Amino acid sequence: MISGWFFEAPWIVFVAYWIFAARNTQRTEKKESFGWRYGIMLVVVLGFVLIFYGDADIGVLGHRVLHRGYYVVVAGIALTWAGIALAIWARVHLGQYWSGRITIKEDHKLISTGPYARLRHPIYSGLDLAVIGAAISIDRWGSVVGVCLVIVGFSIKAKREEAMLTARFGEEFSEHARRTGFLLPKFS
Repeated sequence: MISGWFFEAPWIVFVAYWIFAARNTQRTEKKESFGWRYGIMLVVVLGFVLIFYGDADIGVLGHRVLHRGYYVVVAGIALTWAGIALAIWARVHLGQYWSGRITIKEDHKLISTGPYARLRHPIYSGLDLAVIGAAISIDRWGSVVGVCLVIVGFSIKAKREEAMLTARFGEEFSEHARRTGFLLPKFS
């Protein structure tokens, strides 16, 4: 139907950009604990495994959810690309303050440009959209369960990140939170 390259390309672009951009970050001032970091990562990684490991035909997890027609697959791929684009756009605006773990960087500034003007966590939002698109394209109940795990993992991580940002920026972050959506954009 559609080559595997179309499924893999957005993720290859994402990983390549993330590796390239990780070179230019500020030094860390404060970071989350080891236990929280790897506990959340375990949930997210398990979600990705369920989404992408097609041989996991364990009972109902291997069954189809939708009729996997051409237009459904194309829609899923389009959502995946849109999500990856949002995550990369957000990463560009976050710049030197990005980290794979929840951190406060030296001389940390609160970012409110680009996608951060409407979203507090556009990287997580973009990755959530990308995995939803992938799950639509793959069309297995295991992928649906995987998407739920990824969204739960990123939501927990985002809440913990907000606690650290509130402690650092106080009212400035509270005002930013009132203007922006958590994982869905706010337009008001």
